[in-house]
This record gives sequence, C-alpha cells and structure tokens, in this order.
Amino acid sequence: MSYADQFLVILPELILTVGALVLMIVSAWGGQASTRAVSLTAVAVLAGAGIALAGAPSSGVEVFNGLFRGDAFATFAKVLIYAAAAIAILIAPRFFEQTSGDDLRPEYPVLILLSAIGMGIMVSAGDLLSLYTGLELQSLAAYVLASFMRRDQRSAEAGLKYFVLGGLASGILLYGISWLYGFTGTTNFTGIAAAFASGERSVGLLIGLVFVMAGLAFKISAVPFHMWTPDVYEGAPTPVTTFFASAPKVAAVALTVRVAVEAMGPAAADWRQIVIFAALASIVFGAIAAIGQTNIKRLLAYSSINNIGFALIGLAAGTPEGIAAVLVYMAIYVVMTLGSFLIVLQMRGPNGEMLERIDALAGMSRTRPLLAFALAMFMFSLAGIPPLFGFYGKFVVFDAAVAAGLFPLAVIGIAASVIGAYYYLRVVKTMYFDDPAPTFAPVGSRIEGGLIAGAAVLVSPLGYLLIPALGAWSFTAARALF
Repeated sequence: MSYADQFLVILPELILTVGALVLMIVSAWGGQASTRAVSLTAVAVLAGAGIALAGAPSSGVEVFNGLFRGDAFATFAKVLIYAAAAIAILIAPRFFEQTSGDDLRPEYPVLILLSAIGMGIMVSAGDLLSLYTGLELQSLAAYVLASFMRRDQRSAEAGLKYFVLGGLASGILLYGISWLYGFTGTTNFTGIAAAFASGERSVGLLIGLVFVMAGLAFKISAVPFHMWTPDVYEGAPTPVTTFFASAPKVAAVALTVRVAVEAMGPAAADWRQIVIFAALASIVFGAIAAIGQTNIKRLLAYSSINNIGFALIGLAAGTPEGIAAVLVYMAIYVVMTLGSFLIVLQMRGPNGEMLERIDALAGMSRTRPLLAFALAMFMFSLAGIPPLFGFYGKFVVFDAAVAAGLFPLAVIGIAASVIGAYYYLRVVKTMYFDDPAPTFAPVGSRIEGGLIAGAAVLVSPLGYLLIPALGAWSFTAARALF
C-alpha cells in the first residue's frame, strides 16, 4: 500500500483537525466579532472533509498498524455525520440570538468540528484504543455543547448529567476492554476476532463482550442505558439537541456495528442475544414512555430510543443485508429527525420565547399550514406509515431479520411499532383537530425553511427514487465489514 493511499484514508480527519485548530486561534483572537466567519468556515471545512471522502479507498485500508481503517462503511457513516454537523452549525446563530439575547459564540462551531473528528475516528476504528480515543474526543466536546448556554439552568443541568453518566459509561467500556485485552493479548479487532474463533470461549472473553456492548449501548441510548437521553435532549440548546439526535447517533451505531461484526463476528451467537433484548426493550419502552410526554423535545428523545431499537434489529441479523439495512435506516432516520427538530426551532411565542410544549402546536394547520404539513410528514414517516420514506427504513430491517431466520423478532418488532404510532399521531391530531393556540412568531430564516422543505421532499414518496442508489451504496458499505 502506497503512502498516497494511506494519506487519502486520514485526509478527512486531517482537514477537520487543521480547520478546528486554526478556527480555535481565530476565535480566540477575533472574539465575538469572528463568530459568523468562523461558523461559515467551519461549514466549508466539513464540506472539504466530505469531498476528501470521494478519494478514500472503498476497499479496506489500514493505517497506523491497524488502529485506523478506511473503507466504504466508514465513508457512508462520515457523509451522514458531516452533513448533520454542518446543519447544526447553520441553524445555531438565530436560536442563540433570540433565546439567550447573546449572539452565538465562535467556540460553538469549533466544538462541532472537534466532535466530528472524534466521530470520524469512531467509525474508522480498527482497534479498541482508537475506538476509545475517538469516543472520548466526541464525548468531551458534547459535554460542553450540552451546557453551552451557561446562564440557563436546564442547559447546565443537562451538561452535568451527560458528563456524569457518560463517565460511568466510559468506565463500563474500559472495564470490558481490559477483560478483552487480558484474555486475548491484543486490542486489535482482527486479533480479538481470531481469539473468539479459536475454539471454546472463556468466561473472561464473554464478560469482556458483555461490558463492551453495555458501554456502547449507552452511546446509542439503547434501553436499559437510555436514562440520560430525555433530560439531555430537553435541557440542551435545541440546535445542540438536533446535533445529538443525528450525527453522534450515526457514529455510535456505526461503531457498534463495526465492533460487533469485525471484532466479535465469530461470537455472533453470544452478542445477538444482547442486541435482540436491547432492540425489543428500546422499541417497547421508547413507545410507551413517549405517550405521556408533554414536551416535544422529550417526545423526540423517546422517539430516538424507539428508532434505535429498529436499527438494532438489522444488526441482530448479522448478515451483510442486515448491516446494509441498518445503514439505510440511519440515513432515513437522520433526515426525519433533522426535519422534526428544525420545526421545533420554529416554535416561538409572540415575544420570541422558545415554546416546547406539544399543546403549543394546537391548530397549527390553520395558523401555519405548510409547517404543519411538513411536521405531519415527519411524524407519519417516523411512525413508518406508507407511502412515506420512513416505511422503507422499517421494511428493510424487518426483511433482513426474516431472511436471517429471526422471524419472531420481526413479528414482535412490527407489533410494537403500532404502539409508537400512537404518540406520533397524537402530534398530528393536536395540529389538525385542536383549537388553535397563539400563532408562532414569524421566523424569516431562508436556511431553515429550505432545510425543512428539502427534508420533507426526501421523506415523501419521492424518496423512493433514491432506493437504487441508496441500496447499492449501503450494501457496498456493509460488505466492507465482511
């Protein structure tokens, strides 16, 4: 392998690293006045990193003695991550100006870039050490982002809860890593897979497997390690919540898939039991717990937990088709979630105050018909109701489960998805059948309006036109792990 190929593998992370360091210096010298320039440049840096992915090798290429891998799977995940991160930067200035009375500080886009670097390392990790390094880099930036509004008590509380529970999850993960290293003598995914395939598995290996999967379950907010999600989503600034619900979610799911398939592939019969339990528990609990919510951000937090359960059904299949289904589902999920949170950003009272109660949506079909129609599309799509594109995401994961012989899992998942449809339909009922609440203050943001319109088009039946390209790309990405 030539040095040029190795350089192309790490080029996206190099671009993000240099960009983040330069922008950090610019923000320190330029202060508040540099915020707009730093934000726009950060988006350009993310775009540059995305363009660099085009030159990355599609077949597996390892650098740094297997610590970092470049393949089609990592490329797929990074495209989603960079796109979601760029949107999180673009939607932030108006929110902070109208909510806190202060303009956005330039540290915000820098933290997003640092988090994106960590997520890139996560999805390209080929070793437990690089896995942990990337995960902690992403998490440290996320803790600060959650508490970014220092004068807001809810934001400070969200950051503190996220930090404490994140530290607990890191400890669980490190404990599992220590067991795997102790019983395999390596932290490399290939070496761990060889140890699992060598014959009878020791109890120590299985303990390491359980603890590593538990630590990763926290990062994807799967039940029973979901407890941080509703409070952090509600307390964090809405652009930050939008970011948490999209990019880090993709990175954590991609990391979990890579660890399960590459490092623990020979032990699929062991980790499949954990994944099936987490999938069903997340689907059922996410659906039931969301029913009584009155805050739209908490409802979307439980929706996130619910949707992670459906993605895990594809992982439980353990086949290339199942992994491809996970990638397709996450791509559609990101669009639906971004669209939903973009509409939450439009929920402002007459004095510009942020409205988060679901009853504030009452009668929106008469006061803001286009916005209500877009939110209804996102809700129906999240519920998996045809002909919207969200239905296809659920269809492919269930199809992969049936093809892998997990027919009971698919049946239970389909039945449980009916429960989740209730609270999505409740939002639509509030908008179209309840007496109108005071209308939202006009926003006048072309960026947000354009993003909402684009997301609505993608989740509409027109999204099915993307199936040939999306299916081929996701299957190529999935095959890279096998």
